[in-house]
Amino acid sequence: MNEKTVRNPSLGIMAQLIFWSRWLQAPLYLGLIVAQGVYVYHFMIELYHLVHKATSIGETEIMLIVLGLIDVVMIANLLIMVIIGGYETFVSRLNIKEHPDQPEWLSHVNAATMKIKLAMALIGISSIHLLKTFINADQMSETTIKWQVLIHLTFIVSALAMAYTDRIMTGTLLAAHGKAED
Repeated sequence: MNEKTVRNPSLGIMAQLIFWSRWLQAPLYLGLIVAQGVYVYHFMIELYHLVHKATSIGETEIMLIVLGLIDVVMIANLLIMVIIGGYETFVSRLNIKEHPDQPEWLSHVNAATMKIKLAMALIGISSIHLLKTFINADQMSETTIKWQVLIHLTFIVSALAMAYTDRIMTGTLLAAHGKAED
């Protein structure tokens, strides 16, 4: 008899309960879908304001509104990555292989890849906010601008640290795998 067949029944039940607990995350992803709808609504309102104000506002204000729209799109992209990638990674497979609309990145998503993609999305969002700040620099305090730059740099350093850590881990796993096959 091997070790796997001599298993305590209560441990088996606990293992099943732990495994099935991943489904508690499903409502969280559904909530993020609702948040995505809120962003679509916000985007449409801002687009409506842009179109109706286009002849009565200056180029700088148009640029700020467009940057706001880009910001909403980038946050919506971040939500999609979290919803689809998180569900696929932590809850259950989506079983959309061979679907013509399957996002390219989904075929190789894992927790490490998602962290890097999310960090890059946050840097993009932060960049848009920073650009808006620089355009409005005359209306912002020097302290606010410095803090926004510092926060942006923190996002960049964090993303680089995560990418570097992932590279080290991948190299370590590949080296261990190579040695195991020898």
